[in-house]
Amino acid sequence: MSVTKPFDPFRSKRLVYRAVEDTPEDEAFVYSIQRDAEAQSGASYGLLRPESKRSSNKFKEHVAEKCILGAIVCLPPASKDEVAGKPIGIVCLKANPPHFAHHRNSDISIDIAREYRGKGYGTEAIIWSLWYGFQIAGLHRIEIHAFSFNTGAVRLYERLGFKEEGRLRERMWFYGGWHDDVVFGILEHEWREIVKGSQENIIINKDRVSGSDYNN
Repeated sequence: MSVTKPFDPFRSKRLVYRAVEDTPEDEAFVYSIQRDAEAQSGASYGLLRPESKRSSNKFKEHVAEKCILGAIVCLPPASKDEVAGKPIGIVCLKANPPHFAHHRNSDISIDIAREYRGKGYGTEAIIWSLWYGFQIAGLHRIEIHAFSFNTGAVRLYERLGFKEEGRLRERMWFYGGWHDDVVFGILEHEWREIVKGSQENIIINKDRVSGSDYNN
């Protein structure tokens, strides 16, 4: 394998991905994400209630230690001396129990801070997570879920190449009504078909993610 540009597996076109650190700053950032009721209502099965710092810290620990990939999504650093810039989100590839690991499956979860939504950062982070999952972690299948009322997420996942694999009907009770849990999946060979082309399209470098950002 020949890499003509600096290989940086933790950087995409506009974003940097770093570890979750045991610092007051990361604790505060994760808490700000977890207490966003609007985001949690569209992504979590948990009963919507005020988020405690204790619960948020447990989630932070899980992301840092229990996932195949758990990363803080950041803007690029302002100077070369910094690893990453301002944190704007969290992305995870969840791990299965050890006795399920041979199936090489995972699922993505992603949260982007309110003020950075609608700018394509979530899309970019998902594309990067697929690259990492298939190219680095050796996964065979990656799953992502959307609640049926979140039509924007449904359209996005379909556009990125995920296939609707089924619906768990009326699994989600939210705001006085029942909603489906829509299950999407993408297989390694399907992803490779999307990003096939030059080697540059598969390997992350300083300038691009993969597959010309899926023509985004």
